[in-house]
Amino acid sequence: MLFEKKKKASQVFKFKQFDIRQENCAMKIGTDGVLLGAWAAVSSSTAKVLDVGTGTGVIAIMLAQRTENAEIIGVEIDELVCQEANDNMQASPWKDRLRSVFAPIQDFTKTTKERFDLIVSNPPFFTGGTLSINQDRTKVRHTVKLPTGELLKAARELLTPEGRFCVILPLIEGLRFKEQAAQYNLYCSKMTAVKSKAEKSVERLLLQFEPTEKPLEKDSLVIQKGGRHEYTDEYIALTKDFYLKM
Repeated sequence: MLFEKKKKASQVFKFKQFDIRQENCAMKIGTDGVLLGAWAAVSSSTAKVLDVGTGTGVIAIMLAQRTENAEIIGVEIDELVCQEANDNMQASPWKDRLRSVFAPIQDFTKTTKERFDLIVSNPPFFTGGTLSINQDRTKVRHTVKLPTGELLKAARELLTPEGRFCVILPLIEGLRFKEQAAQYNLYCSKMTAVKSKAEKSVERLLLQFEPTEKPLEKDSLVIQKGGRHEYTDEYIALTKDFYLKM
């Protein structure tokens, strides 16, 4: 399922080490979230992680799998979805290091005293146009509830001085986000351009920001070669610890 081109989604998505229930979440498991969860940089010093708009909790759980001791918090604005994320977290092998908080990130930022080594978000990205008939999906994918500036402000306030903020966005929205981030003293230090196939245009940007300006590291990732489910070596290397059939 590339870039959320939808088939009818199963209510349970099975990964190698955990399952994700997704009855209540409008945005089902898709390539974007898995890419971000596998790509965001972690290390032995990553102690606190925040997932903004955690949804099913999949990115948070992936990051728990990739770290040894990190405490990971997901923030979610929808109460039913937040509970579903918590259920998924508690069913995972890393339940003692995972929790989901029901709150807008704006309120969470005002009340928490915690600071994070890594913040991740698969954020809303439509800034205009006709609203969808599916209002749940609309709420997730339009920046009505979470304007870009408020997400960036929260990330800047909640990051540790050496922390990193990682997002995935469509190409144009990603370039705009990169420009706007500098206004909040968040500087892009890594950018991976993602294509579904080598001959296709860039469809997504994986972006990493830091509070200190550094030289920008740029690379690219191609997901498929040849036919359906025929994946490139680089995509397999990135996601093989998660997908069942990799």
